[in-house]
Amino acid sequence: MFGVPRSKQFDDVYFSEDNGLEETRYVFLKGNNLPENWMGKERFVIAETGFGTGLNFLAAWKLFKETAQPEQKLNFISFEKFPLDGEEILASLQRWSEEFAGYLEPLVEMYPLLIPGFHKIVLDEQVSLILIFDDVNDAIPQVEGAVDAWFLDGFKPSTNPDMWSDVVFEHMARLSRDGTTFATFTAAGGVRRGLGTHGFEVKKVPGFGSKRDMSIGRYTGAIV
Repeated sequence: MFGVPRSKQFDDVYFSEDNGLEETRYVFLKGNNLPENWMGKERFVIAETGFGTGLNFLAAWKLFKETAQPEQKLNFISFEKFPLDGEEILASLQRWSEEFAGYLEPLVEMYPLLIPGFHKIVLDEQVSLILIFDDVNDAIPQVEGAVDAWFLDGFKPSTNPDMWSDVVFEHMARLSRDGTTFATFTAAGGVRRGLGTHGFEVKKVPGFGSKRDMSIGRYTGAIV
């Protein structure tokens, strides 16, 4: 029986004890209307706050390979202040080694040393990963370009408030285009208000498993 990995810094689990992969698919993939939203787009950019074990990235990578056209590209940007090493990621996701056969091993093989900064990994001809080992508040102002979907997956706001700051919301708005989506497991009022005051339309919807609510939405530029 596999245990659920827990963050030493925040004393919180990295993913649901019910079923972490199904939670990822429900919250982040379905919550951002994927794969539908990348259909027909030459390049699709996902940005994530909290790489953790890499589960969300692996699920997105696999879904993209299964549904996108060969000429399409996926760029995945993820921030992580307290990165796990490759061996820890492999151990954490061992329960899904068959599900991610052909994905988990290459990720671990190309996973960078735990040196602060930006690390670009070209995983195949379609998919690249930019891992940013830094505090998101310091790093996100350095990111340029446009994001199509946000995976907001820091630990819960009550234990990791820095991940849900006005700085993050402000730069999310800067990097979003009209219609850029977001999804997150939390329905905390402060998060919903913060997103709303930076131009995101926010909806509370049923959460995964034992979680009653979560939040999804899109960037409209309208300040609530």
